[in-house]
Amino acid sequence: MPSHVSTVSNVSNGDGRPPRWIAPLIVIGVVVLDQLTKVLVVANLSDEPFEIIGNAVELRLVRNSGAAFGLYSNATTVLAALAIVLTVLLARAVIRAADIWSVVALSLILGGALGNLIDRMLRAPGPFRGHVVDFVTVGSFPSFNLADSAITIGVILLLVHAFTGNRREASTPLQVGTKPL
Repeated sequence: MPSHVSTVSNVSNGDGRPPRWIAPLIVIGVVVLDQLTKVLVVANLSDEPFEIIGNAVELRLVRNSGAAFGLYSNATTVLAALAIVLTVLLARAVIRAADIWSVVALSLILGGALGNLIDRMLRAPGPFRGHVVDFVTVGSFPSFNLADSAITIGVILLLVHAFTGNRREASTPLQVGTKPL
C-alpha cells in the first residue's frame, strides 16, 4: 500500500501515536449525541412509548436512579462520585493510549461515562442525585441509552484488541531506526 494512504492501523501524527484530535472528537461527539437524544426523548416520549418493532423494540422513557440494569438504585450519590473518579481515570488512560484502537475504545467509554454523569449532575431530583435517562428497550433487556451503547462498544473494542491486537503486534519484529511504510 502506498505510504500516503492511511488505514485505521497506521493513522498517526508522525511519531507512531494517534493524532490528538481523534479522542476529543469521539468524546464530544458521543456526549453531544447522547444529550441530544435524551432531550428529544424527554420532550417527545413522556406520555407513551414509540414502538419500532411491536413491543419487542421500542423507545420508552425510563429514568434510572441506579447503575447499569437499574442496580443500586438507592446509591445515586455514590454512583455519581464514582462516575467522577472514573471519568478522571479514563481521561488519563485516553491521553496515555499509544495506539488508535485503544484511543477509540477508551474515548467511547469516556464519552458514555460523561454523558451519563451529566444526567446525574443536571437532571432531577438534583446534583449528585439525578436520574439517567434511558430510552431504548429491546425485549426484556433493561432499557439503555446512547451513552450506554458507546460504553459497551468501547469495552468490546478493548477486549477484541486485547485478544487480537497485542498478538499481532508481538509477532511483528521491532525495527529500530526505521519508519513504517
